[in-house]
Amino acid sequence: MGKNAQRVAVIIPAKDEAERIAATVRSARAIPHVDLVLVVDDGSEDKTQHVARDAGAVVVRHSHNRGKAAAMETGAAVVAMRDADGRPPRLLLFIDGDLGDTAVNTAPLVRPVREGVADVAIALLPKQAGAGGRGIVVGAARRAIESMTGWSPTQPLSGMRCLTREAFEAATPLARGWGVETGMTIDLLRRGYVAVEVPCDLKHRASANDLKGQMHRAAQYRDVMLAVGARRARAAVDGVRSAGTGTQPVRS
Repeated sequence: MGKNAQRVAVIIPAKDEAERIAATVRSARAIPHVDLVLVVDDGSEDKTQHVARDAGAVVVRHSHNRGKAAAMETGAAVVAMRDADGRPPRLLLFIDGDLGDTAVNTAPLVRPVREGVADVAIALLPKQAGAGGRGIVVGAARRAIESMTGWSPTQPLSGMRCLTREAFEAATPLARGWGVETGMTIDLLRRGYVAVEVPCDLKHRASANDLKGQMHRAAQYRDVMLAVGARRARAAVDGVRSAGTGTQPVRS
């Protein structure tokens, strides 16, 4: 079948999103070419799973919180099981559960991947009201990605991204915690996959500059640095192995 037959699965990792998940699911279902919206309830203590199911999503649940990377991997595995019908694997569109009615505005991410222009398309979000960060984590992630791949993304921590099944599998296992996006970008670019950033008019809860927000950003920084450190170590090992065999290492 041709590209016009390419379907899209929306995967929504969610924890305690009962207030917004219904609007997010309904909005995601309106994205062109989407025929499956899957919510991975990552150990919620509220009614996220029930609200999402009532809104029309397929829901799978972790009995306890395992983190975003695990939720993404679970979602991709469930979609793969539903792909086994002789048609091309669905594209995977990952979005956050708190996008609400703006979730449909991730639609522009699908086109460059569906048309083969890119292997992964990453959302560029407008400035979010109430955001209290100073760009420290974003800057650290951007510099790390550029130093290891040569590409300098504008929003390296953006979690809204569409990618092919092949690209997703090339990026697994995913980095844990808040390092998942940075790790995925480094892994894909170092393997020769093409990434683009696409402006999307999205709104979600932003971390404020209170104690909770500061703790969140500290955890982000820790996880991003762990993901980067693991990939630098892997690159160093690959370089030593390549030197021993006379082959060229992957660009770093």
